[in-house]
Amino acid sequence: MVFPKMRCDLYLKTMGEMSILRNRVRDHLLKQIHKGKLEIGKSINLAELSRTLNVSVTPVREALSQLEYAKVIRAIPNSGFVVPRLSKNEAMDLYGITAQLEMMALESVSFSENEIARLRSQYQTMSQATNSFDQLKARFRFHDELLLNCGNMVLVQILDNLKLRLLFYEHFVAMDMDFHQLMMNQHEAMIQAIEENNTPTACLIVKMNWMAVLDHVMRQIGNST
Repeated sequence: MVFPKMRCDLYLKTMGEMSILRNRVRDHLLKQIHKGKLEIGKSINLAELSRTLNVSVTPVREALSQLEYAKVIRAIPNSGFVVPRLSKNEAMDLYGITAQLEMMALESVSFSENEIARLRSQYQTMSQATNSFDQLKARFRFHDELLLNCGNMVLVQILDNLKLRLLFYEHFVAMDMDFHQLMMNQHEAMIQAIEENNTPTACLIVKMNWMAVLDHVMRQIGNST
């Protein structure tokens, strides 16, 4: 006979294992996005993904549902999940919203000397990146560090979800070295404003930064059509 506590423990263990598998699938897909291997407009093959990762279809479906909620992929009736195509209208919406929300989040953050040092360290990682993939990762990580002490976790989660979709657009500009230098200059200016305890200026630079990325993305989308 299975007692209620034993059933509860077994249930929690099973749910924990499913969560681990789901996160494993999600992380795999996000890594494919970072590497530019998740093709836009192509269906995601659940069975193939299940075989590749050696997991059942259930955690694969759960991971895909999570990414759909974050607008990273889209469910198409009778076709499964696909990576949505890029569009100028979506880019304008995504970057505009991200800029506004990150400004809002940054307004509530205070920085200690150690936290500023972490930003400086991440900035150095950005400057030392030797390829476009590492540059992209380092820049997004800088923005994570920027909001590390934001107390509004709902706002931070919304931003995290938005940035998952932005990764597709970022691949258009990641290999542009002029763009990379512009990013370095703006991130240095952010740190300087934070060091001077000038939050309004730091927020303004954050907005300028995302709008600069949008400008490059829009031009690249235009050149690709």
